[in-house]
Amino acid sequence: MTTDGPRYSKEEFERRGDALYENKIRPLLKPSDKGKFLAIDIESGEYELSRSEMRALDKLYARIPDAQPWMVRVGYKAVHSIGGGLQQDTR
Repeated sequence: MTTDGPRYSKEEFERRGDALYENKIRPLLKPSDKGKFLAIDIESGEYELSRSEMRALDKLYARIPDAQPWMVRVGYKAVHSIGGGLQQDTR
């Protein structure tokens, strides 16, 4: 049975998503992936990478219809910015 909507708090999404990104996915990324959008299912650890935010989400949902997605912009501290440029992630 699939459940629509989030099943976790915002804090749990962030904790799980960041942990998966840092420990599992980030070491596999290439310099050419910088700026791409990464949709991560925080339950399975599966992910999709695309130049389009919606395409990354669509690809993830096509594989995992009840995914709980966490979005990351590779190489940056945030997915979007308001009124300015994105800050690069220097880690």
